[in-house]
Amino acid sequence: MLLYFLSDIEHKYLLHQLLPTAREVGVSKELRGWSWYQPPLKPYYDNVKLPMYAASSKYCPTNRDVYLRNVEKVYPRLSTKVALGKMFHGVVSDCLQAFLQQQPIDFEGWWQKIRWAEIPEKPENVREPSKKVWEFMSKLCEAKLAEVSSRQPYASKYDVVASALPFLIEHKISGELLGLSGVLSIDCYDYLRAIMFDLKMAREQEEWYRLSPVGYAMVFESVHEVPVDICCVVYLNAENGRVSVHKDLFFASDELRQWWIEERDKKLEIVAEGRDPGKPTRSQCKEWCMFFDACYG
Repeated sequence: MLLYFLSDIEHKYLLHQLLPTAREVGVSKELRGWSWYQPPLKPYYDNVKLPMYAASSKYCPTNRDVYLRNVEKVYPRLSTKVALGKMFHGVVSDCLQAFLQQQPIDFEGWWQKIRWAEIPEKPENVREPSKKVWEFMSKLCEAKLAEVSSRQPYASKYDVVASALPFLIEHKISGELLGLSGVLSIDCYDYLRAIMFDLKMAREQEEWYRLSPVGYAMVFESVHEVPVDICCVVYLNAENGRVSVHKDLFFASDELRQWWIEERDKKLEIVAEGRDPGKPTRSQCKEWCMFFDACYG
């Protein structure tokens, strides 16, 4: 599996199933991001702006994590899992950005620039998996650049990079039209195939993980007025010295868009009204939850 690059099988699935479905079924115009000024997309509360992870997350069964962080201003307990997630996001985005800017650096050069005050973990605990992901990304990028360059020998460096790596990485965009933060960052948008990607460090696939890329797709539509019909959750792991990638490629349907709007509205209401939704039962909570101590510590 190739992270943000589609494999041959995934490309066939995109061309012969997802895109025909998107064209035949379509998306209701009131659920396109550019309809931000009218219901159901128009936010009911104007005085609250949430980050995408708050609007789309369903880690907490009662959404008390949103209340604790945004109303009570409780600082989350950052775990090893969170630290590794931050590292992997940094590795993937920084490695791709280096190739996009035609200024590739090696892992050691990147490692020296890390601000460890922002990473809640000892460097030695995250170095090796981070290095594995960096080497994996570098090889993918080099292979794609070589492939395009061999097909188009007269293309400029810029054209080769734009064709081989057709990605907006950590694209900064405002979600204010949809009740979100004005400083959102999109993990990856493939501008040749119009696919919105979201990167997850998780072993198991969850249906609600689809909410985040769908939310970003609607934000992108609200700002750029470009339709985004296809989304993808990329699951990345680096365990036992081996990098593994699994992708969930799907159509951003009316049902998923409605689900995202419902989740956003629930979270906006909690914050706007300062209402504690209550604790989940202890059996529902994961001990790695960043707010576990705030509820049961």
